[in-house]
Amino acid sequence: MRYLALLSALSMPAIAFLTMRDAFGPDTGAVSDRYPTLLSAAGYAFGIWGLIFLLDIAYAGWQFFRRSHPQRDRVVPMATAGFVLTAAWMPVFSMGWFVAAWAIIIAALVCLLYCATTLSQPARTWPGETVFAWLPLSLHAGWLSLAVFLNTAQLIVAHQWLSTAVQLPWSIALLGGAATLLLLANLAMRGNIPYVAAAVWGLVALYVKQSGASMDGASTTGIAALILALALAVQSAWLHWNRDAPEIGEAA
Repeated sequence: MRYLALLSALSMPAIAFLTMRDAFGPDTGAVSDRYPTLLSAAGYAFGIWGLIFLLDIAYAGWQFFRRSHPQRDRVVPMATAGFVLTAAWMPVFSMGWFVAAWAIIIAALVCLLYCATTLSQPARTWPGETVFAWLPLSLHAGWLSLAVFLNTAQLIVAHQWLSTAVQLPWSIALLGGAATLLLLANLAMRGNIPYVAAAVWGLVALYVKQSGASMDGASTTGIAALILALALAVQSAWLHWNRDAPEIGEAA
């Protein structure tokens, strides 16, 4: 499994490179532009994938050379599956198989969210876990937690399952779903900073994109995304303050 984890981590940037060279069809950015939505983010936001890939490779290399550990080894299969699914999503999306891409990204999110939640438990006892395991997998999970909903919006537009002319109602509903997932997951992880940072990065980029867009409802969606980003930041600060605060009676 350690070999598979390392190979799967390396496969993500390799397939991303091939995708950008149109090896499987138009690159993901070109495909996205064909189906404009109120939940599309500014292009710079997707640069976070470079950092995610780098950190994931660092994680895979670190766990490859470490001794076996029951708690650490428990997340390796799910992390490996998450990497494989992330890599698979890119060519599938480029080829326009949107339903399959949507199912793949949801499965990838489940895997990475499991890893981030498991590693966010209070006791991290093995050396390097925070930097080499918790940080990479949490960042990956945070980005996917938002990307799933952006992908859902494009799926809806591509197949015209809902109105493409009046997107605001269902776009706000999707943002509400994103808010529920992000806030509840962050609560379960007691304020996971990398997880929140990835989501906030995407939400701010969504605001940047929509604040300058001409589609009806774009500014409203952008403001809603900015409010969600602020809510996540405030929640994280509150969770960390309460985690570090002394229990009643301890200060006496």
